[in-house]
Amino acid sequence: MRTAPSDTAVVARRTLVVIGLVLATLLVLFLAYETRQVLTWMIVSVFFAVALHPVVTWLTRRAGWMKRWLATLLVFLLALILIVGLVTLFVVPLVREGSQVITDWPKLVEDLRAGRGPVGNLIERYDLLEYAQKNADRIREYATGLGAPTLAFLRGAATTVAGIVTIFVLSYLMVLEAPKVVDGFLALFGDRRAEHIRRVGHDCAKTITGYISGNLLISVICGLLTFAVLAVMGVPYASLIALFVGLMDLIPLVGATLGAVVASLMAFTHSTTAGIVTVVFFVLYQQLENHLLQPIIFARTVKLNPLTVLIAILIAVEIAGILGALLAIPIAGILQIIARDIWDARRGRLKDEPTVGEDRVPVDAKPA
Repeated sequence: MRTAPSDTAVVARRTLVVIGLVLATLLVLFLAYETRQVLTWMIVSVFFAVALHPVVTWLTRRAGWMKRWLATLLVFLLALILIVGLVTLFVVPLVREGSQVITDWPKLVEDLRAGRGPVGNLIERYDLLEYAQKNADRIREYATGLGAPTLAFLRGAATTVAGIVTIFVLSYLMVLEAPKVVDGFLALFGDRRAEHIRRVGHDCAKTITGYISGNLLISVICGLLTFAVLAVMGVPYASLIALFVGLMDLIPLVGATLGAVVASLMAFTHSTTAGIVTVVFFVLYQQLENHLLQPIIFARTVKLNPLTVLIAILIAVEIAGILGALLAIPIAGILQIIARDIWDARRGRLKDEPTVGEDRVPVDAKPA
């Protein structure tokens, strides 16, 4: 006859299990920290794959003869052409304006020394040139020490290029193999549970797709309108400023404001009129974006109240910086979908009448 294990053995076994779980958690966290760069690329790849997956699926359904690998290749080539086109749209003016800056550099320096132009007036008013002359040795020493940051910048640029290529390849493979992976995962569950998971996953994918496409569209609109206003007012380097504003507009809540501040300051250095017009433009555009563009574009995708958005962004920025800010809203939307689904599945609707105690006695019927 087998005897029951002693209390000491049970406690020892549970202690070992807890210690094992703690060590396994620490190991996972350590591996995640050491491979954080690759994990970041994988997360971004997942978002792009989810955004492009519906397009590939739609194309394969519309063209029944087309294989999935061909549809995936065509969609990614189209996306690549679109990205290259947008980059070219901004890079060509940037190269032209950069060459113009190099050509005009001696004149700009002479204007600064003579106190001409808006920037020259500021330098003369606040005696910045005299300060630079008095601290020439310190400034020269600082400039000499820029070699290491320059090398770090070059390494960072190389890492960025490698990351973009990696993200593109990972996204392509994820979209290509998505049906096999999803079907293999859902095969682990019963038909009813698998259909439920598929429906929730579809809602999450719809949230990601809607947010990415909508945010990109809004940023493109913001950049193009900014370029038009600055170009009409004759502000130098309008393409560069517009590109910066468009990129900043990708960051929820604060990005558009940061871009507007920089663009307005640059416009004021050109002329007071240009600065005032730029400020008025951004004030009006913010109203247009907040009350028309965002509600229309995000109405059927990411349904989050402003407080949830702010909290999600603050937490995400603290964890992952700019990347966290970009991904905060879709992740918050996904968590909201999952939380609502769990509540509906596990708890159901709120009871018509509140109860207390294990016997679930109605509150009104509880004796005083």
